[in-house]
Amino acid sequence: MTMNPQLAAGMATGIGSLPHRDATAAARFSLSALSLPVLPTLPKRSPAEGIIGQAIVGINGVSVGQYGSIAVDAILLDPAAPVVTDLQHDAFGGFRSFLEHAASQGYQGPVKWQFVGPVTFGVTLVRAGVPADIAFDVAANAVRSHLLHLHRIVRTYLPNAHQVVLLDEPVFDELLSQDFLLAPDVAIDHVSMAMSALESVASIGVHSCGMADVTSLLATGPAILSVPVHAHLADSAGYLARFLDDGGIVAWGIVSTQGPITSSAERPWRALSALWCELVQRGVDPVQLRTQSLVTPECGLGAHTPAVADRVHRITAEVGRRVQDQAIATRFSLGA
Repeated sequence: MTMNPQLAAGMATGIGSLPHRDATAAARFSLSALSLPVLPTLPKRSPAEGIIGQAIVGINGVSVGQYGSIAVDAILLDPAAPVVTDLQHDAFGGFRSFLEHAASQGYQGPVKWQFVGPVTFGVTLVRAGVPADIAFDVAANAVRSHLLHLHRIVRTYLPNAHQVVLLDEPVFDELLSQDFLLAPDVAIDHVSMAMSALESVASIGVHSCGMADVTSLLATGPAILSVPVHAHLADSAGYLARFLDDGGIVAWGIVSTQGPITSSAERPWRALSALWCELVQRGVDPVQLRTQSLVTPECGLGAHTPAVADRVHRITAEVGRRVQDQAIATRFSLGA
């Protein structure tokens, strides 16, 4: 793996959702506030517009109710049935508006989008009443189909844009529990197979907002690992070192989206710097840490307000500039 020329150290991007009710306003915000703009989901605009709602589009036997609940008719479910992505569906309002606005502005840079991973989607279907042996097959087929369709749609609107695609797997923080619905190696294989759909045409990776097991996330074979900054990551220093050696990119979730929102970049920057210092002490290359990094909020911002989203992304961008400055200084000191 190598860093795509359209990506640069310290680029700031988002995680999935934004709180805007106006899809065009969300598109403008993403393009202006982020150096790596994100095609957002807008759950406040429509209950259909969430990561599960998008995955359900095109699957016979599954629908989203008025308030986001999932209704299942298991008799109609067919794991082998084709799944077609309808971009005109309400679930893709934010996605569609971003593409239309970006294309109208002549945007040429990279873009990022996110889609639910097959394990999280499968677990959601099981919890909605689908038998596990059917749920994960339906999920795997649907996620892979949507990834392929959405990639083609983005390329149609923005043919010169390098695409960064992350599979969202929040349930990976439960993966090692004894009562999890899949064995860890089976879950890892599901994610790997989904990523393989785009690995030759996009920078594809995996995101988890929780305290997921980093070794399991890395075992899926991502080009990008997206995780919140937390001290426990130092325990995976050896795995992260090998990932970076192979050209992997880490998207560091540096701004907490839970509880009170910080008002400046100082605390997130100190937390990231402290983690990097600990990782370097455990053998991770300091140059790779800086030059193979993106920065993000910890999680999506769909539950907040546009004003909070603006503050979070201003802070994220400031930390990104500091990462970029350090990456440039590091290269200069090495004569690169």
